[in-house]
Order: sequence, then structure tokens, then C-alpha cells
Amino acid sequence: MSYKNGRYMKLVKDIDKSSSNKSEVTDKQAEEAFKTILTWIGEDPSREGLLETPKRVVKAFKEYFKGYHQNAETDLSKTFGDVEGYDDMVVEKNITLESHCEHHMAPIIGVAHVAYIPNKKVVGLSKLARTVDVFSKRLQTQERLTMQIASTLMNALDAKGVAVTIDAAHQCMTMRGIKKEKATTVTNYFLGSFKEDLSIQNRYLSYLGK
Repeated sequence: MSYKNGRYMKLVKDIDKSSSNKSEVTDKQAEEAFKTILTWIGEDPSREGLLETPKRVVKAFKEYFKGYHQNAETDLSKTFGDVEGYDDMVVEKNITLESHCEHHMAPIIGVAHVAYIPNKKVVGLSKLARTVDVFSKRLQTQERLTMQIASTLMNALDAKGVAVTIDAAHQCMTMRGIKKEKATTVTNYFLGSFKEDLSIQNRYLSYLGK
């Protein structure tokens, strides 16, 4: 079952398209912007301890948001058909997830659980974790992030079904605003067999509790 022409893949494509249409900003321009922010918060960007801070922040941001320059479907294009007919679900649990919320640019820290039911071919396990990384290394909402991972796996693997669960803490909630430091958010997204067959969905959810 393909979602290539459905609303799920449109969501992914629209995000990718919007990120590629922006004009190029140089590292130097970004550094100057961070100097302005340092001044705005009441600091002196010319003092010794902060002289290299804008450059360090630009380097860090390149790592935080490297997903804008990566393509998850390319990473998933190499699959393996020599699996002796294996057709049960593959579950990869506790994939470390680090993202940033698009509303406050505060960190989102948690784990992702990913499962799929292969359709004649499987993909390397590291590629599942890499797909999580590609979309998490962007400004995100957890709901959209969950959907993007699931729809990309469903499309790229032509899978019979995909399930994605994310359990994460949002520092825009734990460190500011309502300040509920123990609060976490859980999102699920099911496609194909996981959505259509509750027994498959429940078996997947039971694995997460083990």
C-alpha cells in the first residue's frame, strides 16, 4: 500500500520544499545575529568569555538542524530482499530523540519506537534510527514529527504497515511557562496493517511495555 500520492507524503514534501526556498545566509551573518541577541539579553558580546560564543552557537545550530540538508528516502533506498520470506513486524525501541520545538526553539528530549511489517524487503536497522534523526534535527511539533517518520518509512519501504511512537519531554513546558518538570508527551501514528488490524496494533504496543 503506497502513500506516495496521499496527504501523508504531501506533509513531508511541503516541509522539505519550504526549507529549500529560503535565501542563503552566511555563517558571518548568523554570528552577527547572535551578537545582537547577546546584547538584547543584557550581555556584552565583546567581553572575553563571549568573544567566540556566536561562532560556537552557529556550529552547534548546524548540528541541531542538520536534518534540513538530509533526505530520509535516500537513506532508505538500500534494502535487502534475501530474508527468507520474513514477513512479521520489525520493532526498534528506545531510539534516542533530540529535537527543538518550533514555537520556542526549546529542546525536545525523548525516545522514539518504530515498527514496520516488511513487504518482501527489509532495511538496515540503522536506517530506521537515521530516519528519526533526519526529521528530529529540524524545528518540529511532536505530532508532525511522528507523522513524518511514519509516512516516510511507509512510502520508502513499501511496507505493509508502519507504527511510530514518541515519548518526549518538552523544555518549553518543563523550564518555562507552566514549568511542569516531570511532564512528558506521547504520540502514536499507525499506517497500513497497524491501523487496520487492532490485534497487530495491540501486539506492537505490548512490546513497548517490555
